[in-house]
Amino acid sequence: MKYVALLSGGKDSCFNLLHCAKNGHDLVAAASLGPGPGQEETDSYMYQTVGQDAVDYVAQALDVPLYRRVISGTAKEQRNEYGDRTTTSIGVAGDETEDLYELLREVKQSHPDVQGVSVGAILSTYQRVRVEHVCRRLSMTPLCYLWQRSQAELLPEMIDAGMHVVLIKVAGIGLTTKHLGKSLQEMRPTFFKLNELYGSHICGEGGEYESLTLDSPLFKSRIQLDETETVIHSDKDFATVAYLRVKRASLIAKDIHTNSEQYDLAFPALVEDEYEFQAPAMSPPSELVIPVSTLHPSPPPPAIAKSGSWLGIGNVQASFVYSTTPLIDEIKTCFKLLQEQLARFGFDFTHCVNINVYLSSMDLFAEVNTIYTSYFGTSPPARACIAVDLPEEYGNRIKMDCISYNGPDRHALHVQGLSYWAPANIGPYSQAILSEERLFVSGQIGMIPKDLSLPEPRSIKQETMLCTQHADRIVDAIREGTAGKWRGTCQSAIYWLADASYAPVVQAAVQRRRTQHQPHAEQDLETAPILFATVAGLPKGALVEKQVIMHTGMRTVIDDGEVLSVETSPGHHSGRGDGSRWTMHSIGSASVFTLIGRGDYPEMAAKLRASLENYWGKTVNIRLLHLPESGAFATRMVQDLFGKRPLPLTTIPCRALSSLEGECEYAIVAFMA
Repeated sequence: MKYVALLSGGKDSCFNLLHCAKNGHDLVAAASLGPGPGQEETDSYMYQTVGQDAVDYVAQALDVPLYRRVISGTAKEQRNEYGDRTTTSIGVAGDETEDLYELLREVKQSHPDVQGVSVGAILSTYQRVRVEHVCRRLSMTPLCYLWQRSQAELLPEMIDAGMHVVLIKVAGIGLTTKHLGKSLQEMRPTFFKLNELYGSHICGEGGEYESLTLDSPLFKSRIQLDETETVIHSDKDFATVAYLRVKRASLIAKDIHTNSEQYDLAFPALVEDEYEFQAPAMSPPSELVIPVSTLHPSPPPPAIAKSGSWLGIGNVQASFVYSTTPLIDEIKTCFKLLQEQLARFGFDFTHCVNINVYLSSMDLFAEVNTIYTSYFGTSPPARACIAVDLPEEYGNRIKMDCISYNGPDRHALHVQGLSYWAPANIGPYSQAILSEERLFVSGQIGMIPKDLSLPEPRSIKQETMLCTQHADRIVDAIREGTAGKWRGTCQSAIYWLADASYAPVVQAAVQRRRTQHQPHAEQDLETAPILFATVAGLPKGALVEKQVIMHTGMRTVIDDGEVLSVETSPGHHSGRGDGSRWTMHSIGSASVFTLIGRGDYPEMAAKLRASLENYWGKTVNIRLLHLPESGAFATRMVQDLFGKRPLPLTTIPCRALSSLEGECEYAIVAFMA
């Protein structure tokens, strides 16, 4: 795609251009924001403003037009979210982010075919969220190939790629004016030493230094600094703040113009070693005969349950659907029902933290997404979307269930840019939502992050490794983004499968993580019940999709009047009998109950019911995964366990269902707050 470069002149913005070129994108313009006339630097949360006197030279070296704008706004909105959760069409008046919107809008007017924006962000969630908000409003795609990369890997890669970069500002411990004008190559040992001694960021992500790119494989001329002046802003014992003023520079034409095929660039491995496993031989794809629709249980009406700040709504679907009912009307009816149920308890769509969407066919995915988007703004809820064999006699093409939370601590990870890290969302959802220590990770499919494609040739092994890696990286990112020191523990994991024959391969990957004690295994698999559910279809024709509910393991306690957050080991209770197995995974009252069974066993249900009665008032979401012929007695099992009162129950017909211990006929997953 054609793209514009957000250009500071520093190493990150210029190095990202090399990756954009290697991924087949075409640079047509550059854009930069800076201080007004007479100002050399301004205090900005968003932009590198030092070195703005040299940005013109960088754009000329790239041989593209430069669009500039003065920063007039301030950091009015300083949260890690930007904008309104009800809409993405407006920003925050007077915020410096709106200067970027106006700048890119001007670029779009001059270059209507520009679709992408190159962004050099590595760790800054603050910057990424705001750039993505602007891009979404302008229908542009952020290209963020440095996002979440290891700084210890990036710095050598920049040097090895042939970039010549010098320091133009120092502001970190161990850095002084003598380091100004030094190259990355010269500073490399110092950066690694300071990281070891003080934890300084190797690439300057903590503001330790700023840089200016004098040459790059994409430059058609190199920049020569003819005259500079050192300006000392403050000279403190622990860290000097100083910068290099460029008074005069010139461009030196290069003999050879490099294209994207003529320079070496290191790419991160698509799959890390920890996710490799030996896949068993796979049986041919299943030739399933789907039982006729009369074997499905009658769908219960939408039901609601509340516990503290949590609210759950199950089985949200239109009551009457006719063959002539337009899909848009059916979708809007579902959202109207959801809105009405939320409003009964003072909730609205901004409180939704997780929504599961069940479609009669994945052919409806794009149209559903278009309408779904209109109900959410910044940081939409986490989501899984699958196709299931909805009962034909009811005519429904969509149903949903929802978990909402109206407490104060809601953190979202909503990444929309292309990178090597994990996939940008392919729908109106956040990758994860963290509320009251409960973490909802959206369903992850095995896409290649840099272009959102699925691996070719198609491979269930490859997609399993990728979707598992994506889920782990999302957990890592939200942990780092919330400055959390928690490890996390999985309370529920479901692998949705496009064919039952894939189950042994996915199960082999899970078993390896359990036995090999991989770095992420403890947060995922020690005690959590894991389900493998074959359904009618997955987004983009994926073979597997992983969905996870976790708990950080942290609890709030009061010690001598002081409120503390402490890590707590999870409680794990389990049992079996009459062909069924159950697990209660708890941290305080925050629990997930899972029962995996075969057959109808009212005696076992009666025994369990006594233990579960204390949790009835805390249960806000129940999902019943079942084989079509098992739906009726599985629904009775839920009622036996949780009472015949209105339950926040959603039934999910599956074509095949199993756990690590073998095949089953149904599984009950209950979320308790």
